Amino acid sequence: MLAVLAVVVLLLLAGGGTLWFLSGRDEPDPVAAPTESAVAVRPSAAADDPAAPAPSEPAPESSADPRFVKVGQCVRNESATGSKPKLLISGCAPKSYEVLRRIDGATSGEKDAEAKCAKVAGYTNWYFFDSELDTLDFVLCLKQR
Repeated sequence: MLAVLAVVVLLLLAGGGTLWFLSGRDEPDPVAAPTESAVAVRPSAAADDPAAPAPSEPAPESSADPRFVKVGQCVRNESATGSKPKLLISGCAPKSYEVLRRIDGATSGEKDAEAKCAKVAGYTNWYFFDSELDTLDFVLCLKQR
């Protein structure tokens, strides 16, 4: 009986240790291609269209993580020029980027993001998040304000 109790205690300790280890892991870093500015700048033909309507300014969500951004919201780049972009949801102000389209699902990187955003009228920049789980991947087609 004592041996069975010892085995149960060891299993509980091993399970608790595994749970503690897995819960302390960080999320994967987002991946994007930096260019002149930290967010990839890909001009489009319609980028300077003065007839485009000015969007209303939606309020930021409770989380500033770009994984939760919606179409119509804006993001700002918090990283230094030339380094990997660090986008945060923000108010729509000058130098911010308005989300024109969000494409959820697997992405293969820069060329895929550029191809997806090429179909979006008025975009000026793109950003993509590529994780180990394709269900978490997304592409943002952005317009600099």
